[in-house]
Amino acid sequence: MTPYGPVAIYLAVALVASLAFCILPGLLARKKPNPVKSEAYECGVEPTSDVSGRFPVRFYLIAMLFVVFDVEAASFYPWAVQMHALKLFGLIEMVTFVVVLAIGYAYVWKRGGFQWR
Repeated sequence: MTPYGPVAIYLAVALVASLAFCILPGLLARKKPNPVKSEAYECGVEPTSDVSGRFPVRFYLIAMLFVVFDVEAASFYPWAVQMHALKLFGLIEMVTFVVVLAIGYAYVWKRGGFQWR
């Protein structure tokens, strides 16, 4: 077996599993259409508008901010674990990372991205 054999097996299993997880539910699911099932569910409250309405761009921006700052928080843990091994280089890299994120944070704050109106 070549050195890439296990990688090829892993990729083949991942491809087959992902295709099975995408295709099998559609084939095996019960298909009983019902108008009640087609309605939007809003925590038990009757929908007041059409489901296909547009969402303001603000929801997208808030979601992107969450992703950016979530990635930031997730990046601190591996750095903290390897802080002694990375030494000064790791410190400079993390300070650069935090400065770039702080610039983005200040930009969003200045533009009113954190206003919940």
